[in-house]
Amino acid sequence: MNNASQTRILAVVLAVATVAACVLAALNFDRESGFDVPTDGIWWVEAAAGLRAERVPALSPGHRAGIRAGDILVAVNEEPTPRVASLTREMFRSGIWAHATYAILRPVPQSIDLHGATKLDIQVILEPKDRSINQGLRFIALVYLCIGIYVLFRRWTAPKSVHFYVFCLASFVLYSFRSTGEPGTFDWFIYWGNMAAQALQPALFLHFAVSFSDNFASDQRKRMARRIGCMLLYLPGVFLIGLQYTAIRFWSATEVLLHRLDQIALGYLALYYVIAAIVFRYRYRWAESALERQQLKWLTRGTLIAVTPFTLLYVIPYLADWSVNSQVAKLAGLSLVVLPLTFSWAIVRYRLMDVDLIFKRGVTYTLATASLVGVYFGIIALTGEIVHTRLSNLGVWGLLAAIIIAGIVFDPLKRAIQARVDRVFDQKRFDYRETLVEFGRGINAQTDLRALLDSIVERLPQTLLVTRVAVFLASESEGGSFTPRHFDLAASHGLTNLKSAELHSLDVRFLDFDRPGANSHIFLENPQQVLRLPEAQRQSAGRLDLNYYLPCRVANREGAGTRTVAVIGLGRTDDGDFLSSEDMELLESLAGYIGIAIQNAQLYRRLEQKITEFESLKEFHENIVESINIGVFAVDLEDRIESWNTQMEGMYSKSRTEVLRQPISAVLPPDFVARFNSVRDEHGTHTLYKFRLMLPNGNVRVANIAIAPLVTRNFVAVGRIILVDDITDRIQLEAQLTQAEKLSSIGLLAAGVAHEVNTPLAVISSYTQMLTKHMRDDERLAPVLEKITQQTFRASEIVNGLLNFSRTSGAEFASLNLNELLRDTVTLLEHQFKTAQIRVETNFDPHLARIHGNQGKLQQVILNLMLNAKDAMFGTTNATLKIATFNGAGRVMVRIQDSGNGIEKEHLHRIYDPFFTTKTKPQEGEHKGTGLGLAVSYGIMQEHAGKIHVESEIGIGTAFQLEFPSSGTRPASSAELPKSESEVVERKAMHV
Repeated sequence: MNNASQTRILAVVLAVATVAACVLAALNFDRESGFDVPTDGIWWVEAAAGLRAERVPALSPGHRAGIRAGDILVAVNEEPTPRVASLTREMFRSGIWAHATYAILRPVPQSIDLHGATKLDIQVILEPKDRSINQGLRFIALVYLCIGIYVLFRRWTAPKSVHFYVFCLASFVLYSFRSTGEPGTFDWFIYWGNMAAQALQPALFLHFAVSFSDNFASDQRKRMARRIGCMLLYLPGVFLIGLQYTAIRFWSATEVLLHRLDQIALGYLALYYVIAAIVFRYRYRWAESALERQQLKWLTRGTLIAVTPFTLLYVIPYLADWSVNSQVAKLAGLSLVVLPLTFSWAIVRYRLMDVDLIFKRGVTYTLATASLVGVYFGIIALTGEIVHTRLSNLGVWGLLAAIIIAGIVFDPLKRAIQARVDRVFDQKRFDYRETLVEFGRGINAQTDLRALLDSIVERLPQTLLVTRVAVFLASESEGGSFTPRHFDLAASHGLTNLKSAELHSLDVRFLDFDRPGANSHIFLENPQQVLRLPEAQRQSAGRLDLNYYLPCRVANREGAGTRTVAVIGLGRTDDGDFLSSEDMELLESLAGYIGIAIQNAQLYRRLEQKITEFESLKEFHENIVESINIGVFAVDLEDRIESWNTQMEGMYSKSRTEVLRQPISAVLPPDFVARFNSVRDEHGTHTLYKFRLMLPNGNVRVANIAIAPLVTRNFVAVGRIILVDDITDRIQLEAQLTQAEKLSSIGLLAAGVAHEVNTPLAVISSYTQMLTKHMRDDERLAPVLEKITQQTFRASEIVNGLLNFSRTSGAEFASLNLNELLRDTVTLLEHQFKTAQIRVETNFDPHLARIHGNQGKLQQVILNLMLNAKDAMFGTTNATLKIATFNGAGRVMVRIQDSGNGIEKEHLHRIYDPFFTTKTKPQEGEHKGTGLGLAVSYGIMQEHAGKIHVESEIGIGTAFQLEFPSSGTRPASSAELPKSESEVVERKAMHV
């Protein structure tokens, strides 16, 4: 039988097999769409007393019904289920969305048998089995089939194309034939077709990997051994089919057996895939041909990309009985699509230019020649007939003239037909010249040098079909136009044989196109053997393996002539041919456009660098102005604001856009404008010390303002710059520091006086009390002695107040409840309030946070404030003292408010000064003040990190508010206090 007959028979067999597989796959899909399989979603395996729930996925029907892993299924709908087949039969009898009664034995935890197991009857709603993964597998099957058909029709004669198609057809059957479980011959046929494809497909794949290249075994003996080895690759598949048949025919059908068979089949598939990947990798490593290495690179990468996730994320977990997310398993299965894509690319590219290009050219020239010959002889015959019949009087001369005219017309007609045939049969080769011309015209629009070089090395291989392209950029030279310039490799395509270190060590000094008499290009027929070059340059030319070098010239910046800014290097075409003279003429024209584009891109890059440096310097200066803690703004010679920093924005609450180009008189207050104008004609820097600056919100800030001339580098005045240093806070700190120093000095003085006075006071008080006891019955002297005793106690209180004022530390702090402290203090003063006819109102927060402080000192503060309030309300009608507590943001507040006469406004800033008092002339019933109460209270509040605020209005009253930091703990609620105390914490009015 000859080769033609074998080819026809093979084509018929493949066509019949393909049509049959497609028809069966379509029928199988139709049957599966109309046949739903009921399931409970649980993986059951045979056990001693029934079926054990090995795996219960979450949200499955069984899981929702309450079945858990380890449960034993005894019966379904009162039918025993010793095997999974019995369970399947009962589920089909029930149907989908039906209730099935499961008799379950739930073992005792940690028990090894069913002793003491709980019997349960569970209603399970059976749902249709999720077979969406089958659609993904069918998608893979269609990809395999389409790619196989494309490769077969595209490259019928290519090596291994038929083998690859058979592999794709087996893969189509493997992934498209899905057994539905429906009884019948058709489903049985689908099942065994899938089994056969499962056994055949991995062997075909590994066979393809072993025998991809004919160069693998050179002599006859190795070729025979390779064929025998390839035949042995199919034995495991035959064994797998036999194992499946034996299990179905002779062994007991259990779920464990079915699972083990599936594991064996999947392990066989993954093992062959992994071995094939290793074979491809090994052969890629030792391949000598560059084309073969390119093909094996695609095959190796495609196999690894497909096999690695499939093996790691699906096969290994399945073999180890690990639970894997269904979405991950589906994605791992879809990764197998990469296999046919990469394999088809390798086969189509295998010797493509050796066959397809010759075929295209042969068909092109044959059709063109036949068309031209036919048209030529038709024109000759038509012309001869016209001359012979209608112009017969012209005789032989007329016929010769007609032939000459036909010959003249034939040449343009021939070119038109030739161009049309070339456009139809080799569109890519015909259009590349037009593409290059358009590329050269549009290349000047690219200003990014990197993108420009990348587009050059990308477009030239696509249009000229060359395998290697390189662009060398000239370094900037300080010499003249005839100074030799150094070239560096800037971009390349196809130079895969060069490492990164070698790219920087190339000696390309032979690319000297600026010397006198240099050619328009350099042609190296054999770059490996350029004997006229020095050794280092010859080695560089050999490693580059480029046949053409074209200069990209531009005009010199100064003087006449041109200079080379870049050199383009090109290798041979994909089919190993040299470029034609027309190609070189077009490339030389294009090199001029490229040179101008590269020069423009370099100039644009330098301009961008300058702009970047300028912007960086400008930003640096702006950051300095914006970062300093004083206000800075500048005005031009017409007093219009030109700059306004962030500090000025915060101070004036006006953004930069609001004030720019505005006159200074429209933004700043008139008094500043007047002072600003007063120093206009004076030279140098002027400073306005402690200038009171009125802000738009009505506040007044004190600032030191410096006004300096704004000059250029040539000392030409262009405006003035104003620096506004806000010193308001500094002045306040200085005032506080002065007050603290004054208090410290008075405290030292008070301590000295107190120690000196305490001793005689103690003696006077002791002797007075002794005399009082002895003279108790003397009506004349007893009252006098009692007054002396009271005055000594008063003097002692003053002395102790001085001591407390001067004492700054030494007291112990503890957690306090201010509500309790205030109640105790009110109780102490209850008699005095009653005597003074003062009504006390309390409003204590029952959830007041606790504070950290000294109880005695804080009680002294509260006593001072309450006594001051009592004295302030002396003699007033409806005298009321309001005491309230409440929580703030991390603070505890105490507010003591009286309805007295109030404090004069001019006295408010002096009330904390020692010895300052307004009780210099007390009325009857009042006490003369010492001026130490509030000073001592102020010091105690400072010790407790607190604050004291005062609000007073003449005729209305005075309110003092104390602020303390909370300690983070809360007091007991009113519900937890005794009844007597619970009544106190409520808001009340106490009449005393």
